[in-house]
Amino acid sequence: MRLFAWLLRSFFYLLYHPLAWTYDLVAWTVSLGRWRSWVNSTLPWLAGPRALELGHGPGHLQVKMRNKGLLSFGLDRSPQMGRLAIRNSRKVGAVAKLTRGDALHLPFGSGSFDQVVATFPSEYIFEPQTLSEVHRVLAAKGVFIVLPLAWITGKSVPDRLAAWLFRVTGQAGEWQPRFTEGIAAAGFAVEEDRKDLGSSEVLLIVAQKK
Repeated sequence: MRLFAWLLRSFFYLLYHPLAWTYDLVAWTVSLGRWRSWVNSTLPWLAGPRALELGHGPGHLQVKMRNKGLLSFGLDRSPQMGRLAIRNSRKVGAVAKLTRGDALHLPFGSGSFDQVVATFPSEYIFEPQTLSEVHRVLAAKGVFIVLPLAWITGKSVPDRLAAWLFRVTGQAGEWQPRFTEGIAAAGFAVEEDRKDLGSSEVLLIVAQKK
């Protein structure tokens, strides 16, 4: 199990750093084309006007937020993802406002954002230091939206294979209540919102700053 966990971490590191250019293809393939619709399920909670995305990846949600009229910013540790997000923004004539940094030490002033969003983040998102930083940069009654998991619920053979792959890689595991308990302890009022998207389902955590 330790070897498998190490291999899995190595795979995600390569996918997010040296092989970032393959990220969209891999995400599309393993989700059978659903990945972006899952990410976009956070949009109804992003009312702006100022929104920060943690782990912006290829920048597709950044483009959607700007198209919605939000003043959006993104932060990511990966320089490869930063370059990819800038290119994707330029393709649609948008100017990306991105910063390379760590969620444990957000380089923004207190009360800078009305929403902070993270889609399919790794374990860092539930670290007490991350939650403290998110709480700090949110304005009064600001909202923290996390999309941690998705489940493929279709019954076709490709759906069942994809669902198995998601379980193996930890992207569709069982939800642990201790995660929301940690968010609540950081000063948030927490709600869970499960959305049925037809042949798949996503879990959204919606946490309002107290």
